[in-house]
Amino acid sequence: MKRNTKKSISAVRMPAEWEPHEATWLGFPANPDDWPGKLPAVEWVYGEIIRQLVRGEKIYLLAQDAKHEAHTRAVLEKVGVPKKQLRVMRIRTDRNWMRDSGPIAVKTGKKRHIAGFRFNAWAKYDNWKRDIHTASEAAANVRIPYQPVLHNGKPVVLEGGAIDVNGCGTLLTTRECLLHPKKQVRNPGFGSADYEAVFAQALGIRNTIWLQDGIAGDDTHGHVDDLARFVNPNTVVLCHETNVRDPNHLPLKKNLEILQGSRLEDGARVEVVLLPMPEPLVFDGVRVPASYANFYVGNEVVLVPTFNDEMDRVALGILAELFPTRRVVGIHAVDLVWGFGTLHCLTQQLPV
Repeated sequence: MKRNTKKSISAVRMPAEWEPHEATWLGFPANPDDWPGKLPAVEWVYGEIIRQLVRGEKIYLLAQDAKHEAHTRAVLEKVGVPKKQLRVMRIRTDRNWMRDSGPIAVKTGKKRHIAGFRFNAWAKYDNWKRDIHTASEAAANVRIPYQPVLHNGKPVVLEGGAIDVNGCGTLLTTRECLLHPKKQVRNPGFGSADYEAVFAQALGIRNTIWLQDGIAGDDTHGHVDDLARFVNPNTVVLCHETNVRDPNHLPLKKNLEILQGSRLEDGARVEVVLLPMPEPLVFDGVRVPASYANFYVGNEVVLVPTFNDEMDRVALGILAELFPTRRVVGIHAVDLVWGFGTLHCLTQQLPV
């Protein structure tokens, strides 16, 4: 079916991740509690992420202060990151998960603004007093208007990892993350209709696909970017678990059934491509959310987390077929995922 991808020149729209970027936002690691015992190793992983991305776009990088900026630049110089592609901004943060606390850019015609959602550390942690200002301060640094998102006069809490869009009006999310009545409730009293109204007003979404549960080990309680992602306007990659004894098996099977019965904004069926799961990854007795779905699409490269697992090459091959015009590069993420997130969680795109 030939799809109508024309956009209204006056309607707000959240571009898809694969659309052209001006830059990628990152915050260089600073909080050792995010990766207990692994912060030095994680700094080098960041270096590799940035080294790969700067071949196709700029990096807008947050540092805590002058001392942290000097350390950041020294690390990146050692890995060969060119200075001209790097812009460092001194913005104090509590943590550095830019997908969730960073600026979510939308467009109205050719004009951009930041959809100013509130951040409250996934309704779980208490260190968010600085991160609540991260998006607005980052927007001010690049002179992009920041517009707080309200519903019934109140600020709306939403993390970027809780949603994924195809750029044409359809959004993926999970009920576990946004609609659970008791656990990590972002917006008390919200139902699906409230969220869909917010998605329409702030992001230009006309069609929401509600998946059910996220994956084991995810401390965000169901972020969609660990299990299902758009790779083009009508195709979603979905993680699947073949081991029937694994706690991910049944939830991912249920999400497959939901996707197979879903429609896109133009009525077309969703094309689903299955993405394997690595073997369970456990550190210090804790299962962490290792998932190949947490990849990031840059202008010239797709960065994919890898876990020293036999499924690494399978996942890389699947994504290479789906992104034939981009380099698909694996980034070692065994240390990174000890922070309960990997590549997509750390990055946020700024569309041109």
